[in-house]
Amino acid sequence: WSSHNTGAYCNYNNDANNATSYGRLYNWFTVKDSRNLAPTGWHIASDEEWTTLITYIGGAQFAGGKLKETGTIHWTSPNEDATNETGFTALPCGWRHSDGRFFDLGEQVIWWSATEQINVYAWWRSINNLGGTVFRGSAYEFDGHPIRCVRD
Repeated sequence: WSSHNTGAYCNYNNDANNATSYGRLYNWFTVKDSRNLAPTGWHIASDEEWTTLITYIGGAQFAGGKLKETGTIHWTSPNEDATNETGFTALPCGWRHSDGRFFDLGEQVIWWSATEQINVYAWWRSINNLGGTVFRGSAYEFDGHPIRCVRD
């Protein structure tokens, strides 16, 4: 994907069975593609919308636990602080490096936002199995991450 500046997606480990539980991983060019990845009446969450959600449910330190699926069916133990009290049911679908390697299935989710940070980097939010914090950062747009949609 490091040479693609157009939309692309895959399943974790290129295994269709992973799409059933975890969904797909998209490069950021898919997020900004004018054909619109989100279904009609929905859009991909912006960085600002992620901030609004996280603030509303108690701030970055606690929001991850409130968003995560409980237990260890999908999350690697210990899945600390998971309550899923929001019903969001975040799953740890891992991510794809632009060179084709896959990482962190069961341990982490890193969602794209619809907001570009600077050329070839876009904002993301992530949570992991080691606590309830939501992290914010930016990633190389050629990497593969899942998305979450918001109703218009």
